[in-house]
Amino acid sequence: MSFLNDHYLKLKAGYLFPEIGRRVKAFTDAHPDGAPRLIRCGIGDVTEPLPPAVIRAMHRAVDEMGVRETFRGYGPEQGYPWLRAAIAKHDYRDRGVEVADDEIFVSDGSKCDSGNILDIFGPQNKIAVSDPVYPVYVDTNVMAGHTGPANEEGAYGKLVYLPCTPRNGFIPEPPKRHVDLIYLCSPNNPTGAAATREQLTTWVNYAREHRAVILFDAAYEAYLTDPGLPHSIYEVPGARECAIEFRSFSKNGGFTGTRCAFTVVPKSLCAQTKTGEVQPLHPLWLRRMTTKFNGVSYIVQRGAEALYSDEGQAQVRGLIEHYLGNAKVLREGARKAKLKVYGGQDAPYIWVRTPKGITSWAAFDKILNEANVVITPGSGFGRKGEGYFRISAFNSRANAEEVARRLQELRW
Repeated sequence: MSFLNDHYLKLKAGYLFPEIGRRVKAFTDAHPDGAPRLIRCGIGDVTEPLPPAVIRAMHRAVDEMGVRETFRGYGPEQGYPWLRAAIAKHDYRDRGVEVADDEIFVSDGSKCDSGNILDIFGPQNKIAVSDPVYPVYVDTNVMAGHTGPANEEGAYGKLVYLPCTPRNGFIPEPPKRHVDLIYLCSPNNPTGAAATREQLTTWVNYAREHRAVILFDAAYEAYLTDPGLPHSIYEVPGARECAIEFRSFSKNGGFTGTRCAFTVVPKSLCAQTKTGEVQPLHPLWLRRMTTKFNGVSYIVQRGAEALYSDEGQAQVRGLIEHYLGNAKVLREGARKAKLKVYGGQDAPYIWVRTPKGITSWAAFDKILNEANVVITPGSGFGRKGEGYFRISAFNSRANAEEVARRLQELRW
């Protein structure tokens, strides 16, 4: 008989979003006529259509695929040169950050990349994650065999958890002990907090001192409104020697259903072998991409390229303003409901403290059954998420206003 990967059996029963789906299905099954109307503010999925500039570019690309002379088959696995050049120029060099075109690797999602990146790192690394944390960071390490089993509280052995609380503004601080891999996310999912330049500098200094690698998730960087906040970890001197950055077109260009993202692996970033030999990571990620991935479709990459046109940039700003406007409505609604609120200013997520004595899943059930709104319980993001819940601003303005009204009608 064949053998399975035992590490999958360490995963806690029920990933966060499937459990939410199960409870929502039970609610909808109990109300087959569709009344009361359910509003979903749980999963961070966009709701607004793709920008017109993207649609036109994709239509042109489809037409090209219908003509022998312009038809394209397999493209370069790491992305077409024209998209990599557009990314490097607009997202980095125009901001004074030096990133080469071939340090960009185009993919089908930051979620995928943040898990796949483990292919180029050894199992002996000590790994640090924020708490609360985007569950993918933890679960992919469990699947890869980098952790021990979970304890009764759901924490995995061998992982170093970095508490994020109101005291530190929900931005983790470097641990006193040595770690090798560090997951950072800013603007943060789920808390909506954004790291300052000083905070990122502290992390870069730690990583360089410990010869660690920071896995920096900047999928929500387009939502930063404070001009003093860094959009990339590479704005911090020395970060090219210690950080990999993940970006996505999902939350700025609406590509959640279209699938396109990218990862930056600087050529100056290195790690060591078992024997202590220092080797660059860039060639390893290139080999991984060209071996296990056939690339994002030509049509989708042309759509992503259109986001960098003047028209596309204006339309992206419109989408960001829409979702941040929703966040403001939801934030104020929660405050008027006498709830303690964080985030929602530089991110599309509002992080809300539950009333005293109410668990995050109890709050989920109450809001679902009494306000008919789906939110995300904070405990699904880790132990420090208990006592909070996340509201997503990805919705129509009318729905955001309705959710704000319903929250104020709840009696805790």
